[in-house]
Amino acid sequence: MEYVVIALVLLGVLVLGGLGLVVPRLRRRPELPPPPAPPTPVETAPAPVEVEPEAVPTAPELEVPEPTAGRLVRLRARLSRSQSVLGKGLLGLLSRDRLDDDVWDEVEESLITADVGVEATREIVERLRERTRVLGTRSPDELRALLTEELVAALEPELDRSLKSDGKPTIALVVGVNGSGKTTTCGKIARVLVADGRTVLLGAADTFRAAAADQLATWAGRVGAEVVRGPEGADPASVAFDAVRRGIETGVDTVLVDTAGRLQNKVGLMDELGKVKRVVEKQQPVDETLLVLDATTGQNGLEQARVFTEVVDVTGVVLTKLDGTAKGGIVIAVQRKLGIPVKLVGLGEGPDDLAPFEPRQFVDALLGTDA
Repeated sequence: MEYVVIALVLLGVLVLGGLGLVVPRLRRRPELPPPPAPPTPVETAPAPVEVEPEAVPTAPELEVPEPTAGRLVRLRARLSRSQSVLGKGLLGLLSRDRLDDDVWDEVEESLITADVGVEATREIVERLRERTRVLGTRSPDELRALLTEELVAALEPELDRSLKSDGKPTIALVVGVNGSGKTTTCGKIARVLVADGRTVLLGAADTFRAAAADQLATWAGRVGAEVVRGPEGADPASVAFDAVRRGIETGVDTVLVDTAGRLQNKVGLMDELGKVKRVVEKQQPVDETLLVLDATTGQNGLEQARVFTEVVDVTGVVLTKLDGTAKGGIVIAVQRKLGIPVKLVGLGEGPDDLAPFEPRQFVDALLGTDA
């Protein structure tokens, strides 16, 4: 009996063990196939990188200044203010039926108002009175011709108005008071010289004004001229000296030195101008000294000019802003008082609005005579 019990127990253990093996297998999910391996990347050569070529700086295009011949004729309309006083005004007076003392007084007043100057005015009026009386001139054309002759004679056409070119290089100083447009005029003079076929080097000796050297460099760059400059506040005489030395080395035709603007009543600054001239002449004599005067200052400009002539040998006057005044007679007054010819006149703000002064063309413009 004991054997039977033992057998049953063993049988039960075997049954339970078999079930323990079968049931987990039935519950186990079928295994999924492993995922495919990712494709092996194929190495490719990197795409070529396009490199933009570096921009090569190009030289600025040089300007070609307008010819100087006939500039005054082209710009004659800019003299309209002076034309109203000296031209139409005088012709209107002289065309009256009767030329009595009152009329001649008005003629004299018109000339003085136009800044011709008292002495020159009296000479012109006396000659006009005499010639109209003797010749019996009455027609408008005859009066115009007579007035033209007298005004041209008062402008002393025999004076030499050319810009000197004796040396190699020619040394020219540009002087003037503050506010006369000196540095701008210096740049325009360079254009006049280039238009006449000369090579130019500019000296920026106006070291008292921060923007002066940059302003001059801009003007020079337009026509391909070299500029010699120093640091701000440098000794003007030293800069002028270096400019002349450089001009001699390069063999340019003209060295144009822009000096510092100054008031004529500042003794120290005027002495400095004399120093610039002395230092420059250690290398080569100064051939030309151009005084820049503002035409709108009228008779006050004569006092400025007189003081400058005591310090340096002024050889010519550049009269700026002549288009902005009715006092075109200042040309006559400057020449009469100083014995110095007006060589150039400014008739606008354009780069080529600086014209060589020609007395006959100037008078024709004032009187509205066809050129």
